[in-house]
Amino acid sequence: MFERCLSDRRYKQAIGIAFETRRVDILQRAIHESGDIPGMLSYCQKVTLSVISSPGFRNTVLKVIVKAYKELEVPDFISICQCYIFLDDAQSVAAVLQRLACYDDIPDNVVTGFQIAFDLYESASQQFLRRIMEAIASILPSPPPSPDTSAATPANTATAATQPATDKTQKSDVAEAKPEESEQEQKKDEEGETRATAEEDGKAAETGDSKLKPKADEEDMEVDEGTVEQPAPNPTNPESHDPSHDQSYVSSEPEPEKEWERRLRFAQNILSGKLTISLHQEFLIRNNHTDLQILKNTKDVSRGSICHNSTIIANGLMHYGTTSDTLLRENLEWLKKASNWAKFTATASLGLVHWGHEKEALNLMASYLPKDSANSSPYAEGGGLYAIGLIHANHGLKVMDYLANELRSNTSEIVCHGACLGLGLAAMGTANYDIYDLLKENLMTRDDAVVGEAAGLAMGLVMIGNKSTDSLEDMLNYARDTQHEKIQRGLALGISMLWYGQMDEADILIEELCRDKDPLLRRSGMFTVAMAYCGSGNNGAIRRLLHVAVSDVDNDVRRAAVTGLGFILFRNPEQCPHVVSLLSESFNAHVRCGAAMALGISCAGTGNKEALAVIDPLLKDSIPFVQQAAQIASAMILIQHTEAMNSRVAGFRQHYAKVSADKLEDSLSKFGAILAQGIIDAGGRNVTISLQSRTGHMSMKTAVGLLVFCQFWYWFPFCHFLSLAFTPTAAIGLNSDLKMPKLTFRSNAKPSLYAYPPPLEEEKKKEREKVATAVLSVTAKAKARKKAAGSESMDVETSGDKKEASSDKMDTASTTQTASEPEENRSEDLETTSGKPTGEDMEVEDEAKAEGGEEGGEKKKQEKEAGGEGEGKEKEKTEPEPDFQILSNPARVLPQQLNVLSWDESDRYRPLKPITVGGILMLKNSDSEAPEDLIEPLKVTVPGRDEDEGPEPSPPEPFEWSEDM
Repeated sequence: MFERCLSDRRYKQAIGIAFETRRVDILQRAIHESGDIPGMLSYCQKVTLSVISSPGFRNTVLKVIVKAYKELEVPDFISICQCYIFLDDAQSVAAVLQRLACYDDIPDNVVTGFQIAFDLYESASQQFLRRIMEAIASILPSPPPSPDTSAATPANTATAATQPATDKTQKSDVAEAKPEESEQEQKKDEEGETRATAEEDGKAAETGDSKLKPKADEEDMEVDEGTVEQPAPNPTNPESHDPSHDQSYVSSEPEPEKEWERRLRFAQNILSGKLTISLHQEFLIRNNHTDLQILKNTKDVSRGSICHNSTIIANGLMHYGTTSDTLLRENLEWLKKASNWAKFTATASLGLVHWGHEKEALNLMASYLPKDSANSSPYAEGGGLYAIGLIHANHGLKVMDYLANELRSNTSEIVCHGACLGLGLAAMGTANYDIYDLLKENLMTRDDAVVGEAAGLAMGLVMIGNKSTDSLEDMLNYARDTQHEKIQRGLALGISMLWYGQMDEADILIEELCRDKDPLLRRSGMFTVAMAYCGSGNNGAIRRLLHVAVSDVDNDVRRAAVTGLGFILFRNPEQCPHVVSLLSESFNAHVRCGAAMALGISCAGTGNKEALAVIDPLLKDSIPFVQQAAQIASAMILIQHTEAMNSRVAGFRQHYAKVSADKLEDSLSKFGAILAQGIIDAGGRNVTISLQSRTGHMSMKTAVGLLVFCQFWYWFPFCHFLSLAFTPTAAIGLNSDLKMPKLTFRSNAKPSLYAYPPPLEEEKKKEREKVATAVLSVTAKAKARKKAAGSESMDVETSGDKKEASSDKMDTASTTQTASEPEENRSEDLETTSGKPTGEDMEVEDEAKAEGGEEGGEKKKQEKEAGGEGEGKEKEKTEPEPDFQILSNPARVLPQQLNVLSWDESDRYRPLKPITVGGILMLKNSDSEAPEDLIEPLKVTVPGRDEDEGPEPSPPEPFEWSEDM
């Protein structure tokens, strides 16, 4: 069969069968015989990461792919480093970055190294990134005293890289042992490169007990254990032969920083995440299109604490990363209605608004952080610590010590609850055993339900994907021993996170948990299946979840099982509606709720019409919490979708507004509708939800955020975890100096297709028009008769000639005397005295006039409308909508819009990666000698401080001083 596939040139089929039969030799043969080695390697990498469930065999295949990439004429270093992430080989990544920084014989070496660093930050864990930075720091000399001011804070970056929190990352047996066959393959350049690439055997210098284990094959230069190779002299750079490279060389004056050192410090800065966060925050602030009118309408019609709470959460989601807290500042009295845990949630929501504002985080939250004051509220203080964690989520090395100290020094269970959540978020994925032991101490010594729930969850966040047997034993035993349901819930989530991405290695634990008599641990088993097989589409995992969804006796377990399907199927969102369609019609309301959430997770940001069709009946379900789940799921599916892209968007927005304003709706349903308004317009309408990164990796941060967000069922503050799943929909181009040049992208679609939704118009209060007093015809006739009688008596006394004169005088006099009467009466008097005999004639004439007036008014109205339509048609004819749109750097680019993006061939800049990938793109400059036109960085202001200062007053005009003055 193999020979037939190869002879028929059906290489992809041969590779698929080789994966099934585990024939690595056939895999290598198919790659090399295909004739398109780069394309075939890309296909193999994609299939390996999405199909192979055995980590051991997957690592073997990845090593084959890495070796083949290195044998290319121009190695694909970007793809090589993506493979190293799965092989957990941080030292090899550092070697690649060092090679790209030191050797200019590689095409586009500088921008390639920076692009790899950006991709690593998006895909790798904090622990992996820290190990890379420590390996680079061991290569670099001490930073010069006067670093280049134009550099992106290289000195600060190096300092931060050499000061990680003390870590005992290798306490676990699993973390200590790397795969035995993980031999690092590094070949010499075919053109006679005499330098061996910077790789090492044995242990690299790392703080604490952490150990790096790089590998080398027979062709690599042997390096002493515990050392890192110093860069060899660069043949293209004469300065690299300077003796100052020798560590024994001592100079009385500080040496200028070499080019390769500057590049590596830039790479460190990128790996630390500072630059990525700064660029994304600047993008969110520049493009903030939040519609405050939606929140104001919701605030005005909402009643009750649940709706008040959900409006504050929705405000945080809508203003994620924008630093705009206008609504809260303008409605302080309304905000003060939040009390107790609602105050905790409201304070924590500031962490969403100020996400990325890391330099000023402690100053911004100073009024809410713990302090020695009798008037301080523990709920505000706990919420403040939680907000610090949200600001530094997955990027919190700087605040870990602060949060740990607050956790040690405080005794209030509410403050400690917020400190545990904040510490877990800041230390996410670091595998820091000092932090883990502190959390475990608070869990076991206090035995407090409120603190224990947050501590159990935080332990899982710190050790996510670590599969530590010691941690598992600690958490599982305590979950079985404790009597607190809250603690069990927190530990259930924490246990599942330990096995994130481990696939069939978690099967033994899953089987044990699924057979446990405690429903909370069975629910933990469902979460573990979802995390271990996240994105794999594994049939065995789907089968297990479906079985539990229809057979377990506990409703919470069944709901968790159905929800877990969304995590497993997110790579193939079109399959999820077919899998859960029957479950959405279940008699059990919890199963229906889980089906809605599964659709929201797997189809997030896709606008999938089949998923919306399944959700439609659930919006009208008789059970409020099913309606709630359906509304939230629909918002997750339609996030970053316009009415032009999906005609259902306007209908769903109207539904959310209608439910949130309806006094007769259940509070749970209203909570879901208000939250849905915040999700669909999240991040100023500039973010989306995606479980898959742009490089094809699973997004650990998004998976964690969605899993914990689903627990808002038990605890409303968990709603804030949804912010971890937000990804800015930006395309940002950077030059080799990591600055944004002025350039444009072309979107080959009509601007209205991807435009922001129009803002709501404020409803104008209609003033009541004054209605003229009605005069009855009977009254008019009576007055007419009275006037007629008076005129007859006067006619008898005077002669005929005098009669006319007197009647004229009376007309004048009567009009003067009756000036204060209504106009109707005066007109009737005038008409009567001018010789009109009866009131009946007057009525007929009035009716004729009225009819004539109405007809005239209608004619004028019709003419006006016809004229307006004519003008509109003329405008449409003169201004047709263009078929394309020019976007400026940095640009808001929706995921669906990426496919229609193109680059101007005549532009001096060219992206290193295809522009259809989006995100942060390094640019190649074809005219490096010409001056560049750069975009001025946006100054991020501190709300309430920088805004109030205003512009500095101008100096006084010149004048002459004299003593007489």
